[in-house]
Amino acid sequence: MKEIALNILDIANNSIRAKCKLLSIEIIENSKENLLSLSIIDDGCGMSDEVLNKVTDPFFSSRKTRHIGLGVPFLKQHAEMAGGNFSIQSEIGVGTKVLATFQLNHPDRQPLGDVADVMSMIIASNPEIDYYFHHVIDEDEVELDTRLVKQELDGIPINEPEVIKLLKDMMSFD
Repeated sequence: MKEIALNILDIANNSIRAKCKLLSIEIIENSKENLLSLSIIDDGCGMSDEVLNKVTDPFFSSRKTRHIGLGVPFLKQHAEMAGGNFSIQSEIGVGTKVLATFQLNHPDRQPLGDVADVMSMIIASNPEIDYYFHHVIDEDEVELDTRLVKQELDGIPINEPEVIKLLKDMMSFD
């Protein structure tokens, strides 16, 4: 994967397959600490200790249609290559928490990519799920909670094209 945003998409899809009801994604870019941190937390079905111990192996997948799972191993590899760390915690019936850090200015760090575009695609494709998104760049931040947005929409589907465009704009720093 060429961008961290694509790692986010892959991990988010894992959470969606795990039947999460709430998916939280937080990105913090701190130039003073030279750190980019990413957390993806879901309330899906969680993983057993056996699966959790294998999830960073690229030749393991819990999916029956494909026996190779590259999303988590790639994120781990990319974080470590960029002078960062990776951890994953999971509990059956509670959910999963993925944390990755990267040295912000490390030459091997992938670009972040268009996170707002990825998030808007995820929301449009899975409108029944609630999302909390928080992105901080030094002193600037954007925050989106689709539970609040859905209340304001008063029955208008969150995946209407005009709504998705508005959400993408809300998640962008431009």
